[in-house]
Amino acid sequence: MPWGAQMSVDDRIEWARKVYSQAVFGGDTSGLAEAERGLDAVEADAALARGLILHARFQSAPDDGSLPVEDPAELPLFERALVLYQALGDTRGEGEALFWIGCLHQFIRRDNETAVGYLQRSSQLAAQTGDHPTRSEALRHLGIAAHAAGRLDEARERLEESTRLRQEIGALPGVASNMIGLAYIAAAQDRRSDALATLDEAHAIAQAHGAHAIVAHIEQARTRI
Repeated sequence: MPWGAQMSVDDRIEWARKVYSQAVFGGDTSGLAEAERGLDAVEADAALARGLILHARFQSAPDDGSLPVEDPAELPLFERALVLYQALGDTRGEGEALFWIGCLHQFIRRDNETAVGYLQRSSQLAAQTGDHPTRSEALRHLGIAAHAAGRLDEARERLEESTRLRQEIGALPGVASNMIGLAYIAAAQDRRSDALATLDEAHAIAQAHGAHAIVAHIEQARTRI
């Protein structure tokens, strides 16, 4: 059973145990390298998922007036996943890991200059592999970087393309989240009525899909626009 087939985590671990037995008791070591690659895939997926948990904790930290503290384990987890995906030739996984590294630099460290290179590469790889969720995320955050740099037309274009992809895959809470950014851009372009209409639409989408955190961000945006 090759590691690259559609195998679950349990399948890959069980396959490694079987290969171990074949090697130790049967003298057949031909499957060791293949089994190890399967475990590398498991490790890459687990590292990425663990990094996501830490990122969620940062993003969900109580708003008590102080800045959340970055967990020092988060970036190494994403970087480990990237190295493993690259070694495996898993371009889709590589693109996703690159996105999260870029997101960390942008969202947690407030370093758009470092983030943009990772986000651009992530967007390119996601386009190559047809990974719409990752490409939509990379485009969103490239739009955020463009907005921060005052390139409003570029920011709007990036966010609109991200929104189109999110609509295609049915990620409607993500659509509502993007619309908040589009509302801020509209306000910055002196299109306040468009901005408020966009927030109204975003609110309806978020409410319909139980996206309570997005609703809170929408209400915050109303007070700022």
